[in-house]
Parts: sequence; structure tokens; C-alpha cells
Amino acid sequence: MSRFFTSGDSSSDSSSSDEEELYSEEEGQEEEVDDSSEEEEEDEEDESSSDEDAAKGASRFLRDAESESDSEDEDRSKTVKSAKDKRLEELEAVIKLIDNARKINDWSMISEQFDKLNRQVVKISPAGEKPPKQYIQIIAELEDFMNDTIAKQKVTPKKMNATNAKGLNAMKQKVKKNNKDYAVEIEKYREDQFEYMITDDEEDEPVVPTTKASKSVARSAQITEEDDAGFSTVGASGKVLRYTPESIFSHLRTFNEARGKKNTDRAGQLQVMEKLLGVATTPYQRVRILLSLVSTRFDLTSGSTSNYMPQEQWRAAENEFGTLLELLERTPEIVVIDNAEPWDDDEKQPQIVPGQTFKVPGSLVAMVERLDDDLTRSLQHIDPHAAEYIDRLVDEQALYNKILRTQLYIETIAADKQVEVPQDNLNRVVMRRVEHLYFKPSAVIKIFEDKALDSIPTELDSKITPRSQTRDSALLISTLCTYLFQNSTDIIRGRAYLCQVYFNALNDQYFVARDMLLMSHLQETIGNFDISTQILYNRTLVQVGLCAFRAGLIYDAQNCLQEICGSGRQKELLAQGVMMQRYSQVSPEQERLEKQRQLPFHMHINLELLECVYLTCSMLLEIPLLAQTGSSPDLKKRIISKTFRRHLEFHERQIFTGPPENTRDHIMQASRALAAGDWKKSVELVNAIKIWELVSQSEKIKEMLTEQIQEEGLRTYLFTYAPFYDTLAVSVLAGMFELSERKVAAVVSKMISHEELAAALDQVNSAIIFRKGVELSRLQSLALTLSDKAAGLIEANEKTLEQRTQGTEHRFERQGAQRQGRGGRTAPRGGTRGGRTRGGQQFGGGALGSAIKA
Repeated sequence: MSRFFTSGDSSSDSSSSDEEELYSEEEGQEEEVDDSSEEEEEDEEDESSSDEDAAKGASRFLRDAESESDSEDEDRSKTVKSAKDKRLEELEAVIKLIDNARKINDWSMISEQFDKLNRQVVKISPAGEKPPKQYIQIIAELEDFMNDTIAKQKVTPKKMNATNAKGLNAMKQKVKKNNKDYAVEIEKYREDQFEYMITDDEEDEPVVPTTKASKSVARSAQITEEDDAGFSTVGASGKVLRYTPESIFSHLRTFNEARGKKNTDRAGQLQVMEKLLGVATTPYQRVRILLSLVSTRFDLTSGSTSNYMPQEQWRAAENEFGTLLELLERTPEIVVIDNAEPWDDDEKQPQIVPGQTFKVPGSLVAMVERLDDDLTRSLQHIDPHAAEYIDRLVDEQALYNKILRTQLYIETIAADKQVEVPQDNLNRVVMRRVEHLYFKPSAVIKIFEDKALDSIPTELDSKITPRSQTRDSALLISTLCTYLFQNSTDIIRGRAYLCQVYFNALNDQYFVARDMLLMSHLQETIGNFDISTQILYNRTLVQVGLCAFRAGLIYDAQNCLQEICGSGRQKELLAQGVMMQRYSQVSPEQERLEKQRQLPFHMHINLELLECVYLTCSMLLEIPLLAQTGSSPDLKKRIISKTFRRHLEFHERQIFTGPPENTRDHIMQASRALAAGDWKKSVELVNAIKIWELVSQSEKIKEMLTEQIQEEGLRTYLFTYAPFYDTLAVSVLAGMFELSERKVAAVVSKMISHEELAAALDQVNSAIIFRKGVELSRLQSLALTLSDKAAGLIEANEKTLEQRTQGTEHRFERQGAQRQGRGGRTAPRGGTRGGRTRGGQQFGGGALGSAIKA
């Protein structure tokens, strides 16, 4: 059958038959060429080639539509690319490898591909030409990624393998040297990535995104502004997405629905919202966009509680929050409140009538709390001894301004009868304001308030804290805390109470702070509060103790500091560090929570000063007590500070004692000198401690300590050498300790009244007359010691017996009743008449029982 009658589906058969026919024609032509002469050989070959072309041309027309499309695809796939396009593809492949290496933090691979990248750029753009924008983008991102990695290594050091560490060190040098040549382009890229990627210096050169972050930039780079009313965006599918004032609400709804989902491009959402903010025409649209914009910025770090917002993002959120507050102040018809119903109609904008209030759902209090928490989290992770910490701490003033402005706004809408504002919102804002002020000196608070009030229009004023009261820091703290006492719940009220006590103690108002702390009864219920409030209580207690020390009240200071400093866990209890025990069984979750509770460095209490004050107070109380119990063996020994006793015993066990090196050595050597009666050396050692320079009025503190050491030295001398005197002139003691006779008489009279010294004071002759008691012999002293030990043993036996026999009385009574019910037998089986006697005080058998009864 002829091939002209074959169906269209048999294209492969027809093509094969065509080839066979062509082959047969070629064979026939070759035979003719062999028979012909050599002169006609060239003509025959031309004819055969023409016949072959004709056959091929005829077979081409026999192909069906499917074969034509296949051939077109083959021709299209065989498109020849230029050398520059090939090099760009190679550049993109290297960038992709670098991106993959960044994901796994493989610095060795990054260093290797970075060298290859630079070689490719030299081929693409010779000297004098601008490099591709992809290259500028990747080297800028590599520099930022490298700086972030180095910063994280400083904050949380992690061991890197040798190859990776070598690659990171190599990249430090390479990036620093390489990026100098492209500093201008990198600066342009960082100023506005969107504009940099959208402008084309070369003809139709595409911008290829290299990372997830740059994909959003490239996607946003496709935005082309049409007119002043809006702009259009080309999406991934090639469709044009228009952002106009009419479509703002539908896009905001789309963004809100995408919150919390995986693979949400938040960076792209931020850029689109920023464009929407420029497109918005009404205050209501701007309010809605700003609420979503600030919330989206918070979502950048919502996945990890240990991470914090970058400083640029935080400042952007703070500026947008300030813009939102200013907009709400200018349009009192729009009110942002928690319990408002959302506007569901995305097609049209609500009609806002002047004089009426339109509620928009949102929480300004939650936003300002989130800003505060994120700033605190960043300060926790930044090295406090670096300049970056100071730069970050500057943002506290801007945050305080927003807190004050939020308070003013909530007070304003609360005064409106059409809006019902929960009291808890205002309490939370006022509490945040107090927490930023209570630990600062009065001079710093005054500066804080002045700058905050200068940033707020003069027509805005607070009813809680009018401008006339904010000039006095003590009155300001008192007013804010009093408001919280009257209107807040238990936790906020307790925290406000502790903040006011802390402030009073910081400003040397010891008796006011002490009375407030005692009247609050927080020491009885503090265990029921949350951990952050317990930390605040510990800080307040320590600050009250330091205030008592500055006031010269040694006994009160030691009592306040004993609970915290005597435990050996000052860092943990004050949230100023994590005490990692060697054999502790702390889970990673507990360790993470412990680190989250840590206070920023600028809120810390100096632990070295705290230990110095505690040991000094313990020295002034323990040394006279040791002298008293040492000279009177019949007195019951008591211990004021076990920590001080342990340090003193360790210091005394040392064979060779060198000059003091730290605070503890100074105090221990001063204690030994005071116990030996050398009070001058004790004063010299204590005053030589350099930590006193950190206390305000350090000279006054040293004078107070000198007087205290002189008095305690006098007491120690009397306790030690009283048995060797019959009478002692007051003037002699005054000369020995360089005190006035009146002061010596006062100290001796106090000791006599407290029955610490068996003596009488002769005021006529100005002398002390000692009473000689009956001195106990060694046998009598040992007998008293034996009786004390026997009494302790008896008490221990009583407790043990009561525990062993607890509940046996009721059991025997129940058994007796059962026997009576069975047969009237009440005696035990052993034949005795009575049951077992009860334990405790009623045990009456043997000599031990007689001793107990006696």
C-alpha cells in the first residue's frame, strides 16, 4: 500500500518507509555513478544530492500536526545562549550553593564558593563595569550573616569543628577585603533594597532572588506604580494584583488569616502593608493598617521565646505605634479597644459620624507590653560591657514616652461615657510605668519625666499624675502606687507596694520602708505569688537591708540580709545569674525559664557590695558574741551567721596568711584583729575595701564603721577580760578605744541592763565595779555539759517514742471492744491485767521514765 494512504496516527511508520525509499534511491544512484565515466561523476553526485533534498522536502509535507509541534519544541530547546547568559547561570548556581551552605552553617563550603563567586564576577563584569545586582545582594547578606554568627558566638558560645571555625575566620578576612571595593553599591542596596532591585541599569537584566529573605524583595521588586490612587503587583502566577484604597480591607483580612501558619512570608507582608499605608486615604484605613503592621512585626520573633526583634525592626514598630497613638488622638471618633466587634464588610468602609464613637478591635496595652518585653529580652542577651548595650538602652526613653502616652489615651477614652474601658488595662499601663522608675535614683527619674512630657503635646494631661506632680520623683512614685493600691488586684497591688518600698529604701527612707513592708504582711503570703513577684520581694528586702546599713543600724541590716545572703544563692534569688550546680538535675526547659527571668544588667544590685555589707554586719555582731560565750561556758551558744562562722573557721585553719586580696579576706583579717583587741588594725582593714567607693557618701559610711568597730571592740574587751578585773575606770576604757567617757558609760550601762555584764557602774567615781560570781570548777562545768546533753537525749527519745507509738492507743481500744463483744475478755493473751502503756510523757517504766517525770 502506498504511504499516501496511511493514517495520521502512523507517522512513525511513514517516516520509516520514507527512509527506506531514500536509501534505495541512493543505492541506485551510486551504481550508476560506478558504471559512468570519471568525467560525469561530479554531475551525478549533484543530481543525487538534489534528488535527496527533494525527497526530504516531500517527506516533510507528509508529517502530521503532532510531528510539527515536536520539531518546534526541539528547535526551541536548541536555542543558542550567549556567553554572558551562561556565566550568569553559573553565577546563580554558585549563589544557590552559598545559600544552601548558609542554612546548615557550613563556613568551609561558603568560603570555597565565595572564591568561585568572585572569579565568576570577574568574567561577567570586567574592570570598570558594575557587577550584577545578584552579586551585590549576596555579598551584603553574607556580611550580615557573618556578623550575626559572630555576635551569637559571643553571647552563647558554641563549639565549632576545626574546619568550620577555619572557614569562618577565613571569611572574616575575605569579606572585609572584598566588600571594600563594593562599599558604594552595598550602601545603596541597604538603604532601599526595593528600589535598588527594581531599577535596571542594564537592558532587561532579571534580578534573581537567592535566599528566602531576598525572594520577598524580588517579589516586591515587581511592583510598578500606576498612579497616585494605587499600585499593582505581579504575583507568582503572572496575574496583576492591585492594591487600592478599596481593596485594603480584603488584603488585611488575607494577611490576618495567614498569621500563625507555616511558610508565611512575613517580610513580604510587611512590605505590602507599608505600601498600603501610603495608599490609605482615611484615618480608619490607616488605623487598621497600623494595627496589623505592628502585630506582624511582632510575629517575626513569635516562634522562639529566647529570640528578640532586631533593633531596626523594634524601632520601626515603636515609631508605627507612636504614629498610631497620634492618629487616635487627632481622631477621637475612632477608639481602639479590646471588646469591640470587628468590621466584617470588606467591600465598603464604615461611615464614621462626628460626635459618635466607632470602636476598632485592638489592644494598645498588649502592644506596649510586647514592646517592653522585647526590649528587656534584647538587653538580657546583649553583652552588658559592650557599647551595643548602651546603644540599646537608649531606646528605654522612647519606650517610656509611649507608655506615658498610652496611659493618657486610656484615661481619655475612659472619661468618655460611650466607651467602657476595663480597669485592668489602665492598671497594667500604670504598673509598667512604675516598673521603669522604681529602681532609678530621683535625679534620673526627673530627667526621664521631663523628656517624656516634652514629647507630648501640652494640651494632654493626666488626671492620675498631673504635670505639676511629676517634677517631684517621690511624689510621682507615691501617687502612682497609691492609685494601684486602690484600683488593682492582688498581684499588681503587691508589686506596686514592693516597688514603693524599694524606692523609699533606695532614697534612705529606712523607717518608712520598714514600716510599709511590715504592714503589708507580704512576708507571710509571698509564697503564693508568681516567681517574678518573689524576685521583686527579694530585691526589696535586700535594698531595705542596705538602707539600714547606711543608716548605721547594723542589727537590722543583718536581719534583712540574712535570709538572702546566708543561703549562698544570691544570684538565683535576685535573678542576676543562674547557679549551675555540679550534680543538679535541671531540665533544659527549667534552665530556659530560669534564663528568661534574669534581669537586665542596669537593674542589678552589686553582689560584691552586698556580700561586703553582710559580712561586715556579721563581724560586728559575731565577734562580741564569740567573746561572751568563750568567757562564760555556762551560756548557751547561739549562732547569728553560719556563713560568717564558716568563713572565719576556714581562714583560721590557714597556716600562712598573706595580705588580703579581696573583700572577704579584708573582713576576715579585720575580724581576727578585732577579736584580739586591735581595733585600729580592724578599722584600717575595713576602710581599705575599695567597694565602699561605690556607695553614696562613702566617707560618711567609713566614719560610721569606725564608730561601730570602736564600740564592738569595747564590748569584746569587757567580755574577754571582765573576770580579771575588780574595778575599772571609765577614763581608762575611753583612752584605750578613743571614745568619750559618756559613750563608754552608755555602752557599759546597756550591757548591764541586758544582763550581759555582771557589774555595776559607779557614776560618782566614774568606775565599773565587777561582781565576782561563784566560779565553777572543771568538774562542775563538765557536769553541766553532761546534763545538757542528757536533756537533749531525753527529748530526742520522747520524739522517737511518740512517732513509733502513734495511733496504737486507738488500735488497742478497738481490739478490747471486739473481745468484749465476743466473750467479755479484756485482758491480753499474755495473761497480764493491763494493756500496753502509752508512749510519750506517760511512759513510766524504768529510770528513764522517772527522769522524764521529774
